[in-house]
Amino acid sequence: MLGIGLVNMLVALDQTVVSTALPSIVAELHGFEFYAWIASAYLLASVVTVPVFGRLGDYFGRKRFVIAAIVVFTIASLLCGLATGMRFLAIARALQGIGGGMMVGTAFAAIPDLFPDPRARVRWQVVMAAAYGIGTAAGPSLGGWLSQHFGWRSTFLVNLPVGALALYFVWVHLPDYRRERTGEVRIDWTGAALVAVVLGSFQMFIEAVPKDGFTTGNLVLAAVAALGAVALLQCERRATHPIIPLDLFRDPQLVTLFALSMLSGFVMFSLIFFAPLLLQGGFGLSPQRAGLLATPIAACIALGSLINTRIVVRLSRPTAILTAGFALLVAASVGLAFAKRDTPHPWLELAMSAVGIGLGFILNNLNVFGQEIAGRERFGITTALLQSTRMVGGMLGTSIVATIVNHRFAAGVGDALQVLGKQVSAVWEPKLSDPRVLVDESLRDALLVQMHAAGLDGPALFDAIRRVLVDAIHLGIGLTGCAALAAALLVRRIAHIRFRRASPGADTASQPD
Repeated sequence: MLGIGLVNMLVALDQTVVSTALPSIVAELHGFEFYAWIASAYLLASVVTVPVFGRLGDYFGRKRFVIAAIVVFTIASLLCGLATGMRFLAIARALQGIGGGMMVGTAFAAIPDLFPDPRARVRWQVVMAAAYGIGTAAGPSLGGWLSQHFGWRSTFLVNLPVGALALYFVWVHLPDYRRERTGEVRIDWTGAALVAVVLGSFQMFIEAVPKDGFTTGNLVLAAVAALGAVALLQCERRATHPIIPLDLFRDPQLVTLFALSMLSGFVMFSLIFFAPLLLQGGFGLSPQRAGLLATPIAACIALGSLINTRIVVRLSRPTAILTAGFALLVAASVGLAFAKRDTPHPWLELAMSAVGIGLGFILNNLNVFGQEIAGRERFGITTALLQSTRMVGGMLGTSIVATIVNHRFAAGVGDALQVLGKQVSAVWEPKLSDPRVLVDESLRDALLVQMHAAGLDGPALFDAIRRVLVDAIHLGIGLTGCAALAAALLVRRIAHIRFRRASPGADTASQPD
């Protein structure tokens, strides 16, 4: 479990440490046209590999894939640290994403192999939550500190010692459980390729539409995703050992859990991404202060998971903990949607804490409930699909909320500048319609100098557009609250689950009534 926890920390660290180093990377390597691909390449590669390796782990055992994932991820991190150009770095990040997808698809499914009793499994899940919380909480500050003192390359090289420790614990201590098979397993390579095509084109479509709209290229991506999905459906119906077993989607309980996982990703990534923007860009807080106020999200994920382990196994209806978790996300969204610049900071910290505890109640339980409903022979693919749907939900959430915020902000800035006249508005609207001017201190200072030279009251204009940004983010966060409310109501569709003690080797520990 230490090895698996360190694997989880690797993924969390990489997602947060690297983001703080991106400006330094672009400044040294140039190639701004590849800026978005530093994040997108990793996400794209990981999304398409999670379900594939989750299923392969079901067939051939998980230990070999967890070891391969750590090796690939660590080597890719070294290549990222040695990158001499943005194109090379983007390719190395894609390789890193393959390793990350293998980790997520196999390491999480190794936990039910170790702990067939769901009661024990719930208790041990706190290791995963603590590792994720530590990695997420430490990532931004660690990334900033490393970039400042040792350069941006150190943000990738920090993965090497963590990867070496994870490799040691997994190689030496993780048992090599393998499912007994009758006959030869024919790997569904066509299905794997179609999964990559569908998820990859869908991910690129989601990312591109908010920036460019429904262009011809984006419509082609949508068509590829749709046609690929139809082809995948036909392929998996004929395959003897399908990558995606279609009968999983005939179980209404699992379909509900997949929907809940997507909604949880929608809410989680939207709040984690836009809450700091609200604090820093909307309220004008320093990056350090905004980071401190947002820290309870990551810290309380581990706290919520710890509380969860104490109470969920004692509940007569364990799924009630999901309702409580989504209710906390609704309350947090409402609190943030009504927060103003003069809102007391303890109130903001309370809302952030509610987000973290709510996620601690949700994330691990979705895995446990899904594993118990699906059965041991499908632990890997079920866990992988839960992770994949959460990632897709996160992409949808950040994309939709970003579209709402950007359009609302641009329209609001245009309205605020109308009082200066059409000619002045036409000059300054393009410069002020990007929310980055409220976050990037150097960019803001340069614009203030230009405004002063033009005879404009720069501070008053910035105060006005801060209010516009706050209103725009409030609207986006209100949408996340609606998604959390829908999830809380959807939980009722899951049949009652009982935790029954299971002996090692039992096929499943509980079944829905």
